[in-house]
This record gives sequence, C-alpha cells and structure tokens, in this order.
Amino acid sequence: MSLLPYLHCMSGVVGRELLRFVHQRSRFVAALVRPLGWLFVFAAGFRMALGVAMTEPYQTYILYEVYIVPGLVGMIQLFNGMQSSLSMVYDREMGSMRVLLVSPFPRWFLLVCKLLAGTFVSIVQVYVFLLIAYIYGIQAPLLGYVLVLPTLIVTGFMVGALGLLLSTFVRQLENFAGIMNFVIFPMFFLSSALYPLWRIREGSYLIYQLAALNPFTYAVEMIRFALYEQLNIEAVLITLAATCVLLGLAILGYNPAHGMSARKGGAGE
Repeated sequence: MSLLPYLHCMSGVVGRELLRFVHQRSRFVAALVRPLGWLFVFAAGFRMALGVAMTEPYQTYILYEVYIVPGLVGMIQLFNGMQSSLSMVYDREMGSMRVLLVSPFPRWFLLVCKLLAGTFVSIVQVYVFLLIAYIYGIQAPLLGYVLVLPTLIVTGFMVGALGLLLSTFVRQLENFAGIMNFVIFPMFFLSSALYPLWRIREGSYLIYQLAALNPFTYAVEMIRFALYEQLNIEAVLITLAATCVLLGLAILGYNPAHGMSARKGGAGE
C-alpha cells in the first residue's frame, strides 16, 4: 500500500476528532477554566502572602507564578488525554470503533492517528492558555513558545497512550469516567506541577519518592525547561521512554490476539 492512503486515513481520523472538538465548545471551555482558576487563585494568594500589592504592575509577579504555568500546561494535556480516551470508550460502545479497527490499515497506525488527533487538540488548548497567561502578565521568552511545541507533542502522546491503555481495561463509559479520577489526580498532585521536587522532599520524603517515580513529573519538567529556552536531557529521555512503553502496551491491549480484548471479546465490539 502506498503512502497516499495512509495520509488520507490519517486526515480522516484527525479531521473527525477536530470536528468533534469544534462542536463540543463546552469541552474547550472546561479544559481552560480549571487551570486558569488555579493560576489566578494561586497568583493572588502568593502575591498577598509575600506582601506584593495587587495594584502594582504585572512585571512584579513572583517566581512561583512563572513556575506554575508549565505545571498547568501539563494539567491541560493530562485531562485532555483522558478525555480523548473517554471518547474511545464511547466510540466502542456505539460501534464506530469496531468499524475503524476492521479497516485494512494496521491497528497501531489507527491508534496512533487517534492519539495524534487528541494531541493536536490539547496543543490548541495549551496555546490559548499561554496566550491568556501572557496577557495576564506571566510571560515566557518568545522563542520558548516555539521550543515548547515538541515537548507538548511528546507529552500529549504520553498521556494519551496512558488513557488508551486504561480504555482497554474498561468496557463501560461510566466506569471509565470514575477510573479517570483515580489516575489524573494522583499523577498531577504527585508531581512537580505545583511545587519543585526539593520543596516536596522537605515536606515528605515518601511523597518525594513517589513524585520521582511519576513519569508525569518529567513531562512537566521537560515542558518547563523548554518554555524557558533550556533543555533537560534526563526529563526528555524518561518522558520518551515512558511514551514508548505506554504506547506499546496500549497497542498490545487493542490486539485481539494478545491484548485485553482477547479476553473480553474484542476491543472494537
């Protein structure tokens, strides 16, 4: 099979997800309300705690505000990755996933197309969030907004692959929605999204160890360094490794011969 049919298939899968995203405006707004609420509330709280007058120019924002923005970017991608996988469970219940997976294209390619679509949607949400933060006064170097793009792609694939893997274990939509909370919140709070690891270590060494084992921690660090024109090699390598492992397990999970679908009657049913 030539390359053209693969490109046509990819454009169809990605286009369908983008149309779904456009028609679900509440999903877009909800994805931004949460991190923006955290940003504004934490910014106001820490300014008041440090005695920074709210009437002063925004150039006086504290370093914590700059630190937390990449963590909230990771939050957007984490929640979007789970939401994208939620739509996979919905498509499986409605039967459209079965139609997609019985196409002549390899399953791994179809699943990667789904992840690519979800990642693209999350990147759009991230840049809208960064624009609002920029207007609010929390500004990264202009080049950082370009350099962060590859890290957003990798992080989008990692959290999307995690959600895809979870979807292989759950067959009902309502069950998956509950499981999401047991994954999202521990991954987010047991990471460096809100506080640096050295600060977590001062508070609790056990929490620090859990955060150090959390791949989402390194995804956030990768985003944080890239946004401010730096490169964290360790974070990049660990995030790439976690992405490959999760994506491999997710593809295996959707394999009717070897994955969870083999024991459940088929992932596409």
